[in-house]
Amino acid sequence: MAQLGQTFGASEMPQEERSYDPLPEGWYDVEIVGSELRTTKAGTGQYIAVRYDVAGPTHAGRVVFGNLTVSNPNPKAEEIGRQQMSALMRSIGIDVLQDTDQLIGGRLSIKLTIRRSEQYGDSNDVKAFKALSGSAAPAPQAAPAPQPAAAPQPAAGNAPPGAN
Repeated sequence: MAQLGQTFGASEMPQEERSYDPLPEGWYDVEIVGSELRTTKAGTGQYIAVRYDVAGPTHAGRVVFGNLTVSNPNPKAEEIGRQQMSALMRSIGIDVLQDTDQLIGGRLSIKLTIRRSEQYGDSNDVKAFKALSGSAAPAPQAAPAPQPAAAPQPAAGNAPPGAN
């Protein structure tokens, strides 16, 4: 047993007011605040786990999680994941994705549906992506192209004829 050194009264302590119920179906403006490459439980594929913080138009401050399949032994699952990744990238103006950190800070609208589950309880699924309403999609940001190596310059006094 360990003495706490003070007394805590449940009625005097703050109560958490957050809800973990799924958000109603519909479109939400969000900002991507986290993204991480993870391996599937089976160890046979990879996905990007994305954290979206809701900005509005309702439920500001709520958090939604979504996954984007990168690789999967099921070709259809991989195709769907890559289609979703393409839509997300276009929505936030990324032309080439090389690092999950490129997604962080992206602002877009996501469409949520509710997945019903007796075993795990209801949860949200991210089903679609689009640029924020009222603004054009950001211009795509391509990864910088590698610069070609400079051609070697002849040493002074060794210039080819006619180079003067």
